[in-house]
Amino acid sequence: MGFQGFIRLLLILLTVTLARPVTAHEVMPAIADFELRDGRLHLDIRANIEGFVAGIDLTAVSDTNTAPQAVDYDTLRALPPDALEDRFRAFWPRMAERIFVRADGQDVPVNLDFVNAGEIGDVNLARASTFGISGPLPAGTQNVEIGWAAQFGALVLRQSGVEEPYDGFLEAGAMSPPIRLAGGDSMTAGQALAAYVPVGFDHIVPKGLDHILFVLGLFFLSTRLGPLLWQVSAFTLAHTVTLALGALGYVNLPPSVVEPVIAASIVFVAVENIVSQGLNPWRPVIVFGFGLLHGLGFASVLGEFGLPEGAFVPALIGFNVGVELGQLFVIAVAFLTVGFWFGRKPWYRARIAVPASGAIAAVGAWWFFERTLLAS
Repeated sequence: MGFQGFIRLLLILLTVTLARPVTAHEVMPAIADFELRDGRLHLDIRANIEGFVAGIDLTAVSDTNTAPQAVDYDTLRALPPDALEDRFRAFWPRMAERIFVRADGQDVPVNLDFVNAGEIGDVNLARASTFGISGPLPAGTQNVEIGWAAQFGALVLRQSGVEEPYDGFLEAGAMSPPIRLAGGDSMTAGQALAAYVPVGFDHIVPKGLDHILFVLGLFFLSTRLGPLLWQVSAFTLAHTVTLALGALGYVNLPPSVVEPVIAASIVFVAVENIVSQGLNPWRPVIVFGFGLLHGLGFASVLGEFGLPEGAFVPALIGFNVGVELGQLFVIAVAFLTVGFWFGRKPWYRARIAVPASGAIAAVGAWWFFERTLLAS
């Protein structure tokens, strides 16, 4: 098999691997709102409980469809609310021993107070359910620490009922710092910015496969730096604007609109790579327009778990910086993998850029199909 045949075989395998069925569900962090009431610490947690019950290690996958327990997950996802609630109650004893609450350093056992499973709705999307847990705190407790086992994934932790409440993003398996029950532990601007940079990066690498393919579509247009800078600059400016407007609540489009357009944007840039020999005057303008939609996609992620009220702007900036770092990482990997070694070869466009763009277009077209026709 020649070099060209090897590249094309690799791209075919990439297309088959990425064009997964429509039953994919992106892993999102759980959100826990907690407060002290009547001597007990109460946590109301919004989460995708099917992943817990199915036994998926949420640190090992960015999409439940890639987990070994994907079939179990999809079966649970199709259950009516009351049946899923029964399954969660049966699972609870195993989960309880992996939830950690400490009062001034002393372990506190927690009980399940309620579980409300969401309606079935569109089984192609993750379902948000809520469950409440609580535990008794010793009299005079000043500080609490909260966390859970890494297998349950990341946790957004928000304090209620006090001034300057704690609001933090905990990586999978991490414990919170000691949090004062009386309040006063809201994040500083610097802490919020630093905390949300990895959140933004994580949304690109590894979770943002559609955004990764769009950026790769920009990369494969030309081996020259100028066209790439023009495109990336337009894309960055556009998604920064709509990310801010979406996070602030000024602009909001449903995922049923945003997600198909993002898929269409992947197809467009990839097909234009094939039919065009270089940067056309309208390409940055079109990339800017698609960037506006990608920004709304980023904003929808933030909408899932929100930003700390006391440090909203720094957290938003940190998330955006993380997104940019993720995009630069994708470009760097692409350059070091193919651009550096083969970018100046006379056969680069015919053997690498065009076949790669064709594979990207095929995946984007399939996603557009599944996000419109199959999801309707």
